Amino acid sequence: MTKTVYGAQEFAAIDFETADHGRDSACAVGIVKVRDGRIGESLYRLIRPPRREFLFTHIHGLSWRDVAAEPDFKALWPEIKEFIGGAEFLAAHNASFDKGVLHACCAAAGEAAPPQPFVCTVQLARKVLKISPATLSSVCMRLGIELEHHNALSDARACAAVFLAAQASRAPRPGQ
Repeated sequence: MTKTVYGAQEFAAIDFETADHGRDSACAVGIVKVRDGRIGESLYRLIRPPRREFLFTHIHGLSWRDVAAEPDFKALWPEIKEFIGGAEFLAAHNASFDKGVLHACCAAAGEAAPPQPFVCTVQLARKVLKISPATLSSVCMRLGIELEHHNALSDARACAAVFLAAQASRAPRPGQ
């Protein structure tokens, strides 16, 4: 992890829930902004995915009935793009998944993906915090972080808290 990431002034933690195996099937997004080491503003939106079939209701509790009247990703993208606009990077727990969802949804909507790099808090939990297993629920339990797992906003808040814990563990200690 580079010094600039650990010294970041502003970043956003993001989490998606999906309806099916397609990366373009986002049905919820949660995002929190972190400025100067503090979790601040948040954004939570339900998203109408491109297909009615929900395979993961048993995980996140969402179904077509919950999102049928919600906007699709293309309609929400301007709000999401503005919300993450000032972020130096996007943090996600298992970043390859959330980055894949974001990029697939942008591609399906005919929009350019955001330019920010992703930082994976699974990797930070393993390498910096030395926590294993590094599932979000395990890391949160170990660090005492509140979590309503598979609620996109709760997951995003927890991800931000994991990043901040890793950042704090890397901070110089007095006398060093």
